[in-house]
Parts: sequence; C-alpha cells; structure tokens
Amino acid sequence: MAIESLNDLFIDQLRDLYDAENQLIKALPKMAEAASSDELRQGFEEHLEQTKGHAERIEQIFEQLGEKAKGKKCKGMEGLIKEGSEALEEDMDEDVKDAALIAAAQRVEHYEIAGYGTARTFANLLDQDEAASLLEQTLEEEKETDAKLTELAEDINVAAEEGSEEETAGEKKSRSTTRRKSAA
Repeated sequence: MAIESLNDLFIDQLRDLYDAENQLIKALPKMAEAASSDELRQGFEEHLEQTKGHAERIEQIFEQLGEKAKGKKCKGMEGLIKEGSEALEEDMDEDVKDAALIAAAQRVEHYEIAGYGTARTFANLLDQDEAASLLEQTLEEEKETDAKLTELAEDINVAAEEGSEEETAGEKKSRSTTRRKSAA
C-alpha cells in the first residue's frame, strides 16, 4: 500500500499495531509461564485477555473505516519479543528472571503507548472520533499496565537485589574458605 496521505499512514499504523497485538497474544502465555511471582504471572494472564480486547478494538476500527482487518509485520514488536524471550532462556535466580520479565514487558508497554498515542492523534486529526475513542481507551489501559508493572518491580527488583547480595556473600565466603584450605 502506497502511503500518500495521513489517512493512508493512519491505516498503516493500525496494521502495525494489529500485528503487534497478535504477536503479544502469542508471547504473553510464555511470559506468564516463566514468571515465578504469582502476582506477575496473574498480571501477564490478565494482560493477555486485555490484549485480545485491544486487537478486537483495532478490528472494529478497520470495520468502521471499511478496511480489511489485517496486520503489517511489526518489526519493532518482533524485536522486543525476541529480546524478552532471551531472558526466558537464561539460567538465573527466579527473582532476577522476574525482574528481567518486567523490564521486557515495560519496553513492550512503552512501545505500545507510543504507537497508540500516535494512532489516536491521527484519528483525531482525521475526524475519526469513534476510532480516536477506542484508541484512547487502549492507550489508557497500556499506561495502567505499565504502572502495575512498575509497582510489581518495586518488590521484585528488591528481592532480586537481595538475592544477588546473598549469592555474592556466599561466593566470597566460599572463596575465602577455599583459600584457607589451600594455604594450610
């Protein structure tokens, strides 16, 4: 599709967001499964249901615009999900892994906040009031999810840091015990 107007760009942005949401629908169950914190797991599961609703809203907008609901490969989300999945493969303490999952999820939320804010602005400029309203609704939900992740991070990051301190202290004790044995 050639982009020759703001309306074309708006549709292009919607296709990108639609693909991003569908990629996230596939990724969130894996993130929930990898979370050791019950609150974090529940948060990912709740956001999965919310994300399905986001995709449905975009479908509504396509219908209002007389466009077919289809995505355009969102390379940004693809990269964010790939980066986040690397954390799932790492061998790390549970709290540290949860902190890594939150970091990855917040990157996704910030990306979505930028995308939905832009699309909402385009909808407003194009006098697409219903679309703007639906996009604003999703934008607010993405902001709420980001705030919830920040709240969870406050406890989980502290637990991850305390676990790291204990591990570091344990390693130092182990090394000093090893040194004493060697010196004897």
